[in-house]
Amino acid sequence: MDWKKTLVAAGAGAIIGYAVAKQVNEYQPLSPEKALKIAKQVFKQQGPISGSWIHMKSESLEKDEIPYTVYRGGVSRSIDGQTKQYEFLVDAFTGTVLDVSLVA
Repeated sequence: MDWKKTLVAAGAGAIIGYAVAKQVNEYQPLSPEKALKIAKQVFKQQGPISGSWIHMKSESLEKDEIPYTVYRGGVSRSIDGQTKQYEFLVDAFTGTVLDVSLVA
């Protein structure tokens, strides 16, 4: 009979452990590298890029009265023989590109 109780306890522990791990991972920010990879995929839909960068530390931003945790980064691309640089803000939790601006 003890092995049945042990098996039930182990199964319950595994299920609880899985649920807790899933909840913890949902509220963890993306790594800066992962956020940059997502942003580059978005930019590549408009054409090739020649370089990219991202700040390794996230920052707080309020946009339209909604608070965000974001990474600031940038990409370079050649358009008609000229290199143009774009800065972007990407949500640190979802990877959504929130803002893009052309650097003058």
